[in-house]
Amino acid sequence: MANAASGMAVQDECKLKFLELKAKRNYRFIIFKIVGQQVVVEKLGEPEESYEDFSASLPCDECRYAVFDFDFITDENCQKSKIFFIAWSPDTSKVRMKMVYASSKDRFKRELDGIQVELQATDPSEMSFDIIKARAY
Repeated sequence: MANAASGMAVQDECKLKFLELKAKRNYRFIIFKIVGQQVVVEKLGEPEESYEDFSASLPCDECRYAVFDFDFITDENCQKSKIFFIAWSPDTSKVRMKMVYASSKDRFKRELDGIQVELQATDPSEMSFDIIKARAY
């Protein structure tokens, strides 16, 4: 299960909760963190929670991975949804933490089959709601 390059394992719960978000739409978002040598689920966002709730759940001085299920209406009036993968790596986080998250990101993302858009953000302005909307269309 661990990757030789990063040495990081991914808890089965991460994949299971992601599948529930993707298939059953049980969650609006999931925030993951690295604990020791594995990626674990830190927080599950309820379906009625907003993008603002999601943004507020990310720590201002620590890295995280997150997925967000973004619902929107197209110009043709069709209801659509895109699943975003966000690598949150604030400038104020420790260098070692940034390196661990950066080196493990691709391996972790591959475990989550169905990601449609990827964002890398180092401060909240890089993942504003307007940017999410623009990347979804």
